[in-house]
Amino acid sequence: MAVSRWLLTPVLVLLPLMAGVSAQQQGCSVSNSNPKVPENNPVNYVVTTIYVQPGFTVSIDPRFPDGSFFTIQGNELLLTKVVDYEEDPLLVVYLNCEDSSGQIDSLEIIVTILNLNDNDPQFQQTNLTRSVREDTEVNATIVAREDLTATDADLDIIYYELTATVQGTDGYFAIKGVNNPEIYLQKALDYDKFQSTRLLLYARDRPVGSTELTRTATATITLLITQADTRAPWFLPCALLHNDTSVCISSPYSGIVNISELAVEPLTLRPGPIYAVDPDYTINEKIVYSIVGGNTDEVFSVDADTGNLTMNKIVTSPDSFLLQVMATQANNVRKYSVATVEIKVINKSLYPPHFEEELYSGTVVVGLAPRSFVFQAGDPSTPLMITAADEDFPDKFNPNIEYYIKTSTDFIATRDGLILTNVVLQSPGTVAIEAVGRDVLSLQEASTVIEVEVLPATAETSSDKMYSAQDMAILGGTLAALLLIALVFLGVLVWKSSKWYGKPVKHLLKKKLSKEFSGGHHNEYYQEYEYPDVSTTQDKTPENGSVRSETGVLEQPVPPLPSRSAGETESLSRGSTASSTISIQGEKEEEVEEETGQEKEVKSILKTDRHVADDGYKAVWFKTDVDPEAGERVEVIENNAAADDDDDDSDQDLQKNEEEEEDSDLDDQHGRLGLSFASESSSPPAAEETVNVSYMDAVTGEESKL
Repeated sequence: MAVSRWLLTPVLVLLPLMAGVSAQQQGCSVSNSNPKVPENNPVNYVVTTIYVQPGFTVSIDPRFPDGSFFTIQGNELLLTKVVDYEEDPLLVVYLNCEDSSGQIDSLEIIVTILNLNDNDPQFQQTNLTRSVREDTEVNATIVAREDLTATDADLDIIYYELTATVQGTDGYFAIKGVNNPEIYLQKALDYDKFQSTRLLLYARDRPVGSTELTRTATATITLLITQADTRAPWFLPCALLHNDTSVCISSPYSGIVNISELAVEPLTLRPGPIYAVDPDYTINEKIVYSIVGGNTDEVFSVDADTGNLTMNKIVTSPDSFLLQVMATQANNVRKYSVATVEIKVINKSLYPPHFEEELYSGTVVVGLAPRSFVFQAGDPSTPLMITAADEDFPDKFNPNIEYYIKTSTDFIATRDGLILTNVVLQSPGTVAIEAVGRDVLSLQEASTVIEVEVLPATAETSSDKMYSAQDMAILGGTLAALLLIALVFLGVLVWKSSKWYGKPVKHLLKKKLSKEFSGGHHNEYYQEYEYPDVSTTQDKTPENGSVRSETGVLEQPVPPLPSRSAGETESLSRGSTASSTISIQGEKEEEVEEETGQEKEVKSILKTDRHVADDGYKAVWFKTDVDPEAGERVEVIENNAAADDDDDDSDQDLQKNEEEEEDSDLDDQHGRLGLSFASESSSPPAAEETVNVSYMDAVTGEESKL
């Protein structure tokens, strides 16, 4: 039996002294009285060498239990057993040295067993299974340290490492430290992402990366995730948001009811009946339905258990309903969702839509790009169009009908019923497809069959070749560039022409337009005026009836005009011919000035107000309002101004005259006539004015002079 460890302490203290004394005993000695032997030694391992003098004999003292580990062969002390450090870290053996007289001396040898790394760490349980709720808080302990601590018989320090073997579960669980195997939740769980995982916990007696011999133990931890009641109900059908299984967006429901008609059955809704589920499907709590908004006059009701929507009363208004339906969990009203249900009120459809043709025939060529037309059979220039008739409409055309292809994905139908290809057709043949026309309001449908013959591609001739989009873009760019150059060239010409003549473009254009519109114009509705009391010098007047200044005297002052009838007043309102003839005379005078090169002031002779401050300026004043009932009259005012101040005109006068011309253009459009010739001069009269006005009588067609 091995010596108790607590007894070895005093022995180790006295060991050097005892070894020295024993080693010096006469007759017997050893080469090493304190040898070190590694554990797991082979049998007959040599511990030390014994030296015996002649006349002496040596033997192992049987009184000490450790003597059973040793034997003496010749002059060597041998170990007869395999020693384990964990069981016998120290062995003490005594040798009896006896001389010929029978005297015995004792020689002590202490053998130290060296510890080797010959044991693996040990877990209490190599397989563990735990259940973890989905709503477990982060940093919560999942497996306690006591359940995962490993031991090492070699008394080495244990180093731990945790890994996940299930893909997609890394990072959710971790250990508290390299020497602490407690497992905790590192990231929030989601039952929809994974329902279980398997972890491997490694226990090593050397740090990771050590070059020494490392012994390792492994424990397997299986974690089962249990679903928790964490989400509100989902209305179906719904679409996952960004492929995230935790969020599902539902579409609104829609349905129709007939006005003034009570539906006794549950309403048919699209895309389906009102239905909600608990997304925590392993729990699957009961769902309760209710209407929480939009139910005007309580027309509708919803079944709390099934979600079926029914009518309580008829609808007399065409207004639509926008209902808010709520689905809650029976055990927790705080977990709820709300869906929108749109109910349209329509007139009752007495006739469902129908196709007047049971079979449509079309052709298309292989190799065409998607969204190419299918043409009518026998008429390759007319696209194939299907049309459903509805007897509820006078012309059988229902604008609420939409079309779609039901039995094929190679073709599609537009809202107007045109048939297009949806893919590039590869091989010729005949395809039969079913087309459906559906009334989006009444939800009634009709179907027909379309037989499409896919024709092989024909060789394209040069005359049939179409220009590509790139060619058209190049052509458009070229034309745009030419247009830009033409505009620039035209702008330069206009600028230079205005610079040469020294007048703004606006003035030139106005002058040109004035000539075009005033020259040769004759007003057929100009009525004859009769002024029996007016007598003026009758000079010869130009054919266009212009007003001319000449040296002469008025033979008789102008008396007040007599009152006129309504017909004569209307004739006066049409007397714009006078303004036209006077404008022509002013234009001719401007042309003469330009030809002679004189820079004279250009002033308009057509005015709506009387000028009295500008000496030598003659104007025709059109009064803006003449009241025949009030006895107003037309006056001819003598011009007593001496007029020859044109040479003293300035640039400021030119600008003023241009503004006056703009005013006169507006005044020429007035139909009311108040005519006055005035000389706005304060100087003594230099000449007398003769006024000749000619007009055409609209009734007699005769030309008269005033």
